[in-house]
Amino acid sequence: MTVEHDEQGHRFYIRLPDGEAELVYGEFGDGILDLQHTEVPPSARGSGAGDALVRAALAYARAQEQKVIATCPYVQRWLKIHAEERP
Repeated sequence: MTVEHDEQGHRFYIRLPDGEAELVYGEFGDGILDLQHTEVPPSARGSGAGDALVRAALAYARAQEQKVIATCPYVQRWLKIHAEERP
């Protein structure tokens, strides 16, 4: 699964046979990345696409030396399970 980054569209996405999985984010001027919304086509749920999107977003935040907040419920749950991954 290849995660691509659309910086202008403020999203990470994966091209899938039934559409795109995406994680949409917002950036604040004070070094904060807000992970706002994750969407995965129903046929790809449980495939690891959501996990891959979150991991890519966190890697980006680390590289940019940004802190992360999550307004997306999926990302909030993911961060509770993988607290050690948070930048």
